[in-house]
Amino acid sequence: MSFSSMTKNEISRLPIKNECCSIAELAAIIRMCGTIQISGIKKISLKFITENAAIARRIFSLLKMLYDTEMEIMVRRNRQLKKNNSYLIVVTNTDAANRILKALGLIRDEENSRYNIHYKVPDSLIENRCCKRAYVRGAFLGGGSISNPEKSYHLEFVTNNEEHSNDLLQIINSFGLNARIVKRKENYVIYLKEGEQIVDILNIIGAHQALLKFENIRVLKDVRNNINRIVNCETANLSKTINASIKQVKNIEYIDSKIGIDKLPENLRELARLRLANRDASLKELGAMLNPPVGKSGVNHRFRRIEKIAEELRRKEM
Repeated sequence: MSFSSMTKNEISRLPIKNECCSIAELAAIIRMCGTIQISGIKKISLKFITENAAIARRIFSLLKMLYDTEMEIMVRRNRQLKKNNSYLIVVTNTDAANRILKALGLIRDEENSRYNIHYKVPDSLIENRCCKRAYVRGAFLGGGSISNPEKSYHLEFVTNNEEHSNDLLQIINSFGLNARIVKRKENYVIYLKEGEQIVDILNIIGAHQALLKFENIRVLKDVRNNINRIVNCETANLSKTINASIKQVKNIEYIDSKIGIDKLPENLRELARLRLANRDASLKELGAMLNPPVGKSGVNHRFRRIEKIAEELRRKEM
């Protein structure tokens, strides 16, 4: 099961408590994934299709609790690519569908006897903070997804209406988040890519088990990344030390073959012998071996003088 499906299953099983929050959640689900079918004069039905059984049960429970309406429920087997079943919930009674859609602010009484769909979220649906949380939860159930945090941090809501996408963005960002919108083909995508903000969204919609799993994965990834950075840094420093040591040894051996190490000044002679005896030592370690001890910069300065002497000897040979 994907991380996204696991999260939806969790929040689909949350207790249905306040009526105002239940209305807000259902309103979001309808605006995200509901289908309104209009046929003939004033004939209207409401349909939902989902491959998630937990979401289907949630939609059924919300409709039954809030409006006590009759519904047709069908299960269709998806044979293509061995996909899961599709669950179809349909409110066929025109009066019931009318009552639900008007209560949720999706249609209004029109003088011309035609239905006009309103995607804008009515303020009355999200007056309370708890209702805003419920609306975001419903939006996630109806058109949200979250990537596997092992791979990347990405949470998004997909809606096909620009006005609704802007309203949903404002609701999400009212919690202090920084969600953004991008148009993808014919849809509008509200997305978050920062781990901390995704954690906040999971908390807002009540997906606490998913939140804990997400945080555990995030902590492990951070630790793993920090270890990799430290290892890479130490590997780079070790490689730098070894390359410098090889160059220093070559200079010392060249000087020894031409004039002998004993011809060097005493401070350079002492360092040259230490380097030949301790080829893997760092500048700091070599400095500590000198008598008296010398700092890293002092050791580096002496090696530059040795290099200069070696270069002068090489130029004389040319």
